[in-house]
Amino acid sequence: MFENLSEKLQRSFKTLRGQGTLTDENINDALREIRVALLESDVNLNVAKELIEKIRAKALGSQVATALSPAEQIVKIVRDELVATLGTDTARFKFASQPPTVILMAGLQGSGKTTTAGKLAVWLKKGGHRPLLVSVDVYRPAAREQLKVVAQSIGAQIYEGKLDPTPSLSSRPEPEGRSGETPVFAPAHAQGQYGTPEVLRLAKEAFREARNYANDVLIVDTAGRLGIDEALMDEMAQLKKELNPSEILFVADAMTGQDAVNSAKAFNDRLQITGSILTKMDGDSRGGAALSIRQITGQPVKFLGTGEKPDAFEAFHPDRIVGRILGMGDIATLLERAEEKLDKTKAEAFAKKALSGDGFSLEDFREQLRQIKKLGSMQSILKMLPSVGPFQGLQQAAGQVDEKQFTRVEAIINSMTMKERLNSNIINGSRRKRIALGSGTSVPEVNNLLKQHAQMSKMFKTMGSGGGKMQQRLISQMGGMQKFGR
Repeated sequence: MFENLSEKLQRSFKTLRGQGTLTDENINDALREIRVALLESDVNLNVAKELIEKIRAKALGSQVATALSPAEQIVKIVRDELVATLGTDTARFKFASQPPTVILMAGLQGSGKTTTAGKLAVWLKKGGHRPLLVSVDVYRPAAREQLKVVAQSIGAQIYEGKLDPTPSLSSRPEPEGRSGETPVFAPAHAQGQYGTPEVLRLAKEAFREARNYANDVLIVDTAGRLGIDEALMDEMAQLKKELNPSEILFVADAMTGQDAVNSAKAFNDRLQITGSILTKMDGDSRGGAALSIRQITGQPVKFLGTGEKPDAFEAFHPDRIVGRILGMGDIATLLERAEEKLDKTKAEAFAKKALSGDGFSLEDFREQLRQIKKLGSMQSILKMLPSVGPFQGLQQAAGQVDEKQFTRVEAIINSMTMKERLNSNIINGSRRKRIALGSGTSVPEVNNLLKQHAQMSKMFKTMGSGGGKMQQRLISQMGGMQKFGR
């Protein structure tokens, strides 16, 4: 996420490198490139203008630190203003004083609202809460079934309820168009047999269910929209009045750019949302929606959806996101992810064994590969590292990492016997042919893995004895692993 914005901002900072002082001329040149970078990354025009003017005022004012170079001064000012735009502090999640806390999910159709409701339930469960899910989308075919599947996959409770088998047709909102004629592009709600009364009934029943069974949070997945549909906006307003939600979260597809911003504004004007969730941040999003939605609505971005898995969901930390944008990395999030997902006992045991005189076996190596995969893709890990200092170039190399190679490495080790994994020295030519055949790889690939393992074992032994330039060797070894199998 934010790769495009980050690359463009880095290019704009290069304008000031080598300059002795900040002048009107070089500031204007840098700001012109920063403005283009923001607009090309889908930042709202008014937000970009306001941000540029604030940066200009600080760059020309007395707040500039004279101990910094011009490029460093601008980077610091841009960082401070980006953090201020996104919200200085991490947004807090609101809980009702009297449970259950009601969370109303809102958003356009296709934004990932139902999947996000499930991810939010997983996040709440980790915090010790007992969420209950309910879908009140009675218009879209299989919408309620979709949430049921999501709930089952994450082990969350769901209130299904039953729809009235004989709904009153008079409760249906009238479709737009001439009397007795259904328009070609009729709103979703005009094509079903149920209406707002049925939606409100399901919501009230779910609230009662949550209270009776000690569920302290109720997540309400509402009907999606292909656009700003007035009848369904009225329905959302009635749900808000009936349930008195603590949170109204607007779910936005980050890849839609300005459309997401415009929709967020419309929802906020009508419902006063309490925050937003940006989905598909692992895709080709340009990052501008995150900057714009916060500024346009005045409400914080609270969560990011960073993948398809239920746990690919993280709280939105403005300072960390700005660090990613400016190439400073996000070590804090990486450490939190490692703390949550990695087995500390296994990691310590591996480190102790690897740094000992005996080194580590291929069985140990396979276990560590599995541990690393829990952190996410290698690309996502490398992109959280800074793009300066000893880590310079690793973020660019992230795009060249072939994730399939790690799967092939594991397949090769899986094709070995336990005796071979524990003692790779016994793997002769005939064994290598058998392992290659069993793993669907080639003998050269098996040879490469064995060579890499021998080199890494030797490197760790050297580190354990306190000799050698460990950092340079480690980075060199990482580069070698990227080349494996080519």
